[in-house]
Amino acid sequence: MGTDSSVDHAARAREILGFSRWWQVVAAAVMMALVSPYQYVWSSIQSPLAESLNISPEAIGLVFTLFVVFQSGSQFPVGWIRDRSGPRRLTLLAGVLAGGGYLGLSVATEVWQLYLFYILGAVGVGIVYTVAVNTALKWFPDRRGLTTGVGTMAFAGGSALVVPYVRANADVGSYADVLFNLGLVIGVGVLVGALVLRDPPTDWLEATDAGERDSDSDVDVDSDADGDADTDADADDATASATGEQFTSTEMLRTWQFWVMYAMFIGVSAAGLMLTAQVVSFADALGLNAITATAGATVLPIAGGIGRLVVGDLSDRVDRERAMAASFTLCGLGVFGVVYFAQRGAALPFVAAVVVATFFWSPQYTLFPSVVGDYYGHEHSSANYALLYSGKMWGGVFGGALVGWLVGVTSWTAAFSVGGAAAVLAGVAALALSSPR
Repeated sequence: MGTDSSVDHAARAREILGFSRWWQVVAAAVMMALVSPYQYVWSSIQSPLAESLNISPEAIGLVFTLFVVFQSGSQFPVGWIRDRSGPRRLTLLAGVLAGGGYLGLSVATEVWQLYLFYILGAVGVGIVYTVAVNTALKWFPDRRGLTTGVGTMAFAGGSALVVPYVRANADVGSYADVLFNLGLVIGVGVLVGALVLRDPPTDWLEATDAGERDSDSDVDVDSDADGDADTDADADDATASATGEQFTSTEMLRTWQFWVMYAMFIGVSAAGLMLTAQVVSFADALGLNAITATAGATVLPIAGGIGRLVVGDLSDRVDRERAMAASFTLCGLGVFGVVYFAQRGAALPFVAAVVVATFFWSPQYTLFPSVVGDYYGHEHSSANYALLYSGKMWGGVFGGALVGWLVGVTSWTAAFSVGGAAAVLAGVAALALSSPR
């Protein structure tokens, strides 16, 4: 159906790089996995940190909010710089910040030091995240959903490898060594990954058009044999957006679609980040045992990683807006299930509900950048998606500090129910979206 643009893009990318463009995604995914503990391991280390530094729940809860604010807020300036100067120097800086953040936490003795080192690490994570997601958008305009899914899956799923290790050493006497070891691995791994990354030249897609698209019929036959032919109009739309009008950030901000997506991003982030930051505390507060709490914290990043890959790949084959509507609505229903089963002390259904909620929340980080690429083009994708991603700041405020306040004035179940409702509303809003082109 139409031109099989993936064959053209892959061949052109190999000419530029000298090797498969998939190595760019592999390097980005490894770095995403390395920095993921900042978000997904926090619920396991906050208690020993609070006990060691003798600080209140409100003070320790602010750490996660600061992480989300600085991780999200750093992405627009990072994206603007990356679109103009490439990814390598920024990623080298990210290795220093993300690795150094955990190294600093391992020796922190005051609460201000805790805030400072987590903020520095958050900026490093923000750089890695922006670089990784937009590496996929720039090199894979024909497979946006799948390739952003690979990178964001690594961000969610990578921490699952270390959650059991952290939980086994989550006490005042051991957590410092855990943080030190993680800091070393993160810093070295990101610095090595930075050496692999590069961006395509701005005219690489136009260069493909010149000679390769005259042989559409031949390409279609070959690609069908490889199983890589386009299966629907969505892939053709992605190619058109890659070679057609390229919206600047200012132009994007003038479209109503951006503001609908921004509100959706806040709503889904609020539900997912609340669950990520508070799942252990929520399980403890409602009387579930430590094994159940650990299981919830462990399966959460695994479910999120798989969800990003599966739903991201699916969105390349179906209407992306409907994929968003279904995913976010099911996320909200999953959060309601978490509340329902926790109230009844049902351990296995509680863990299953955590899986459902996270599986359908995490694809927001695959679906939104893909839609931004579809709607607004690839040339300014780093800055454009970074603006949308800033909505995560407000979701983080809810998931950290605001949930703590709601729990104080209402209850855990009421706070989690608000998060579930926000995700369902985001799913309904997705049905209103359409391309600005």
